[in-house]
Amino acid sequence: MSVKRYMISGGGTGGHIYPAIAIAEELKERNPNAEFLFVGAKDKMEMTKIPEAGFKIEGLWISGIQRKLTLSNLMFPFKLLSSMVKARTLIKKFKPNVVIGTGGFASGPLLKIASILNIPTLIQEQNAYAGITNKWLAKDAHSICVAYEGMEKFFPKEKLVLTGNPIRKDLLEVRSKKEFGLKHFQLDPKKKTLLIVGGSLGSQRINELIAEKLSFFEDQNLQVLWQCGKLYYDRYKSLETKSIKILKFISKMDLAYAVADVIISRAGAGAVSELSLVGKPVIFIPSPNVAEDHQTKNAKSIEDKEAAVMLKESELNEKFESIFSDLITDAELQENLSKNILKLAKPMATKAIVDEVERIENEVR
Repeated sequence: MSVKRYMISGGGTGGHIYPAIAIAEELKERNPNAEFLFVGAKDKMEMTKIPEAGFKIEGLWISGIQRKLTLSNLMFPFKLLSSMVKARTLIKKFKPNVVIGTGGFASGPLLKIASILNIPTLIQEQNAYAGITNKWLAKDAHSICVAYEGMEKFFPKEKLVLTGNPIRKDLLEVRSKKEFGLKHFQLDPKKKTLLIVGGSLGSQRINELIAEKLSFFEDQNLQVLWQCGKLYYDRYKSLETKSIKILKFISKMDLAYAVADVIISRAGAGAVSELSLVGKPVIFIPSPNVAEDHQTKNAKSIEDKEAAVMLKESELNEKFESIFSDLITDAELQENLSKNILKLAKPMATKAIVDEVERIENEVR
């Protein structure tokens, strides 16, 4: 029997990287002898996160287009051409059965060349508002797996499969890991824990908020587990105390979710999917600096189902302390939010996406 080979590309942020890893892990579980090659953008976080997950990765010289005239924009055509040439070389050498893209700049050249070479391609779009790369690739893709209804406004309707977003296996059951998580992060089991995650790269506004409210949290007898992002770590690391743990990046997110009693988070598609599965009380602070304000739409859809609290950045100065105090002191509200957000979880999303990978693989064989 011939060995199955899969090429996967997704990067720039954890929202593209971790779905790609989840898909690869499910494929590997079904086909232990399968071979994998990831393709990312040079100097982006996938070049370290993918090897940490145990997979090989190659980098392309590619980046996005800036909103203003920059040297990077002038270089874009050359980068795209270079990346497509390298993608073709990689595909010809690796000979994949299927090529999978989860968004990010590098997936564009890779999937475009795969389509030209008549290799089956699958797109996984996490957001309610489709990314520019996935929209560019949609016409030639064999299948497009989405997490939201109504995506036919971006993609050919006949190619859409509603699956939800892929979730890493270690997040499928976190509640039993609380004791281990408390030891891992050296937290006090007698105190409630507030977890702050501003996205994989960190959030300037959320970091500013947390730094300003640390004494407020201590007055509430809370301990804080704060992922501030590597760009901000040097600015905030001096604020760390016994009850304030500050990290550049949390690699063991299953343990972080396990210890959390309340979570403050951005509202990217990946975060929403993970937090629905985790089932803890959440305050979403959506980023206003994203296409079509899709994080606000994500968070509002959860809040409308009484499954989370949403606070806009513009409301933080006026409302944060009162809303947070109401939440942390109201056990019934916490329980209701947890119960309602759990109803929105799609724990079988990764399996559904891999089923679709296998379907198009067999169909084209």
